[in-house]
Amino acid sequence: MSNILVIGFGGFIGAVLRYFLTNYIHASKNIIFPLGTLLVNVVGCFFIGLLMYLTQEKFLITSNMRLMLVTGLLGSFTTFSAFGFETLNLIKTGDVPSAVLNIILNVLLGIGAVFLGKYFIKIFI
Repeated sequence: MSNILVIGFGGFIGAVLRYFLTNYIHASKNIIFPLGTLLVNVVGCFFIGLLMYLTQEKFLITSNMRLMLVTGLLGSFTTFSAFGFETLNLIKTGDVPSAVLNIILNVLLGIGAVFLGKYFIKIFI
């Protein structure tokens, strides 16, 4: 039961952060492209790279902390399901170039951010 509470606490924080960040990005820019979701996915990928390095290679994060931060916070912060939905909507509206760009950017920047997160933390540890 304690794992569920730890994950739920992290999930609450991640969901609220995602809500504020994506709303801020979408409200401040007059764009159709889902930039807020892209930003959340890349930031989430960066931090999962950083946190999993600290967990798996440096053993500096406890299993409960990993559950809270990775499964809870980042699991609710990143929005891969929203990415899929928004990409499908771009295709439905006939904006296939933006859909392809959205797929490429989310995948390449996401993987790149995981790589950077992992190696960024190596500089400081």
